Amino acid sequence: MPDDIKLPPPGHPDNGGDMRETGLAAALSERYLAYALSTIVSRSLPDVRDGLKPVHRRLLYAMHQLKLDPAAGFKKCARIVGDVMGKYHPHGDSSIYEALVRQAQDFAARYPLVEGQGNFGNIDGDNAAAMRYTEARLTEVAQALLEGIEENAVDFRATYDGEEKEPLVLAAAFPNLLANGAAGIAVGMATSIPPHNAGELCDAALVLIENPEAGIDELLAHVKGPDFPTGGLLVESPESMREAYATGRGGFRLRAQWNVEPLKNGTWQVVVTEIPYQVQKSRLIEQIAALMEEKKLPLLGDVRDESTDVVRLVLEPKTRAIDAKMLMETLFRHTQLETRFPLNMNVLDADRTPRVMGLREVLRCWLDHRHVVLVRRSEHRLAAIARRLEILDGYLIVYLNLDEVIRIVREEDKPKDALMAAFGLNETQANAILDMRLRALRKLEEMEIRKEHTKLSKEQAKLRGLLTSEAKRWASIADEVRATRDKFGQATALGKRRTIPGTIEVGAVVDETAFIEREPITVILSEKGWIRAQKGHLGADAELRFKEGDSLKYALHAETTDRIVVLATNGKAYTVKADAIPRGRGDGQPVRLLLDLSNGDDVVTLFVHRDGRRFLVAATDGKGFVVKGEELLAEKRTGKQVLVVDAAVEALLCIPIQGENGEGDSVATIGSNNRLLVFPLSQVPEMARGRGVQLMQLKDGATLNDAKVFSAKEGLAWRYGGGVKVETDLRTWTGQRAGAGRMPPDRFPKSRKFGV
Repeated sequence: MPDDIKLPPPGHPDNGGDMRETGLAAALSERYLAYALSTIVSRSLPDVRDGLKPVHRRLLYAMHQLKLDPAAGFKKCARIVGDVMGKYHPHGDSSIYEALVRQAQDFAARYPLVEGQGNFGNIDGDNAAAMRYTEARLTEVAQALLEGIEENAVDFRATYDGEEKEPLVLAAAFPNLLANGAAGIAVGMATSIPPHNAGELCDAALVLIENPEAGIDELLAHVKGPDFPTGGLLVESPESMREAYATGRGGFRLRAQWNVEPLKNGTWQVVVTEIPYQVQKSRLIEQIAALMEEKKLPLLGDVRDESTDVVRLVLEPKTRAIDAKMLMETLFRHTQLETRFPLNMNVLDADRTPRVMGLREVLRCWLDHRHVVLVRRSEHRLAAIARRLEILDGYLIVYLNLDEVIRIVREEDKPKDALMAAFGLNETQANAILDMRLRALRKLEEMEIRKEHTKLSKEQAKLRGLLTSEAKRWASIADEVRATRDKFGQATALGKRRTIPGTIEVGAVVDETAFIEREPITVILSEKGWIRAQKGHLGADAELRFKEGDSLKYALHAETTDRIVVLATNGKAYTVKADAIPRGRGDGQPVRLLLDLSNGDDVVTLFVHRDGRRFLVAATDGKGFVVKGEELLAEKRTGKQVLVVDAAVEALLCIPIQGENGEGDSVATIGSNNRLLVFPLSQVPEMARGRGVQLMQLKDGATLNDAKVFSAKEGLAWRYGGGVKVETDLRTWTGQRAGAGRMPPDRFPKSRKFGV
């Protein structure tokens, strides 16, 4: 570089600006935290006070600014979306339009906030028409949310470009959060709130106003569970619902509504009239048809969709001798005719802090917000009344001194100053008098002004009394809640409960094995995790083929009607139906496709479930417990956590306590430290889930290698060479649970495993 050329000084725009070195981890964490906070607060979680996310709040406020009230005409959705995007919400038009469409769908929103005109989609999952074709306006529910927005009911902030103002929260005279529900996924947290009946929520809120210390049971006497826009049958137990509403976390089982229609000659068909919330009808039918092709619905003969604007799915049985309840139970078990809606009431509180709240706290926050709104609106109205009374007082002075006022206006060079001096008026009153029209000087107008003055004075006194009495304020809020209940409650067509609380009939439980052909099979699992089933019970000398480099890990005799329990190194137990395991002489399929196993997890053992059995489960850290076989059964593909293990610990074994000669009474453990310990089985507790107790003392990084349950009378056996070695005198190694143990006897396997 030539000597006469000089670089700009550091920090100069031509030299890259202000450049600072920072660590990647620090920069990444700082920026990711900012992104996470933005997602949580400004996108995904609703506000507990009005139940809205920013995009929905901006939509309603923009439509209010466009004067799209329920009594007004419709406007093109493209105009609405353009206003929202240009003034308040600097994001894509498609996301704004999708939010608007959802608020207008009566099958998606329990109490729609937008009234649509045109194609806004349907329950089959068809999309809405383009925004240039559809029109919209606000509903009465949305108007209730916006009530008082012009009366200083809430705070406003500047929009993203600083040219407009937008509300931080709406006044919310309607319990929107619980009534319409919400769903969203943020960073590290999510929310899922089902819709509820507004009338029931108002009744519960009135209980809370009357008794601020009311408990969850008093509230649930009115709130009967979620009320979905698509109806359905709620089959969750009262105990489970109480726990969910008390903690803010849980779930609800929802089933389709159905009835039996008799046909000719004793035949019949099932007609489904309501399907679970958020289930697309077209996909539901496709799912049922696919399961029929796979022969997983042996009782169902045919399915037809005869729906119009009313849902009508027709299900025909294979034969008329089939029980209708059993047919529906098989469909509930395998299809989306039964779903589970999660409850996770994670919302932003009044301080914009995300928290999981229970039913009582959510209602309390809504009522506290209504109290704040009442105070602010009352103060705003008082200020307006004071301003008007001030002007009316000036007008009345005019009527009492009309001739003098006229003279001052006609003759004085500065009539305002003269009026203020002559009658003790302030500048506002003087300006109002000078702005009066001549027609206002007639006697009839004077009478109207005196009536208005009297009326406003009474209202002023009433508002001052309201602001000085908390009891009066809560009584006023109770009246507002009752008015909301009368307008949107169960006495109205919109507010009538649609989802019916019910129970599952015990006698309708289906034994699915009754529809499976029972035959013997051998379940084969390879070392690399490939599982398959071959017909018949193969002998130990049977020739089995595997992929190159793979070999046999387990071979299990079972029947197609059995349930296979699998324990993995992550401590989870999984259940696989034997008839679901791929058949044939091929390689099978990876066991991870049948179970929700990560790449870092492996199968510890698998066995056929039999009622009444018990097992000893243990981890590599030497902790374990006894568990009933029924506790190892898992309904979901994700499995069931039985043995709780840390990151560096793995589940090691799951061995039956019952042997060929009955139940064992002793436990033998051996560790990698070459120590053997024998102790009574009675010292190991029986649990359903947990870490367990220490079976053997392990120090200096030693781990548990193996364990065995046996009968002390028969002795401890282990595999030695080509045979079995049995030791009956175990006094040397017998001790208490969690003992250190001693060196194993001579001719014990170097693998430090019993092998039998």
